[in-house]
Amino acid sequence: MPYSPLLIKPFKDEIVDAGVKELLTAADVDKVMALNGTTLVVVNSVCGCAAGVARPAIRKLMEDDSVKKPDRIVTVFAGQDLEATAKFRSYIPDIPPSSPSIALFKDKEIVYFLPKFRIESRDANAVYNDIVSALEELVAG
Repeated sequence: MPYSPLLIKPFKDEIVDAGVKELLTAADVDKVMALNGTTLVVVNSVCGCAAGVARPAIRKLMEDDSVKKPDRIVTVFAGQDLEATAKFRSYIPDIPPSSPSIALFKDKEIVYFLPKFRIESRDANAVYNDIVSALEELVAG
């Protein structure tokens, strides 16, 4: 059963208001994942490491005009948007479910994945730097 929409609204709004596109259905996910180019997918969640690390890192990325961004930055919410999250996870079947997590795709192929265990117990700047390094190597290059 999904979380209450009222409970998670601030958690969703935090990165959607920063400019990250929310994917709510399996069809939304399929549409985005069918596109060529680069796509950063954020699996958002209610946990403390999403609140204290992952979402702040993504907000910082969205605000930093010096970083070359991928063609798309999107999000699904684990525990709420069940259909969209399951559909996204079907694109990375060899990677165990992890939320929060961050995945980078280039021409429909996963090229970078940051799981929860590499997010928790770190700070937002460290995760932001990991994302920027991946983008510099895979998007700017």
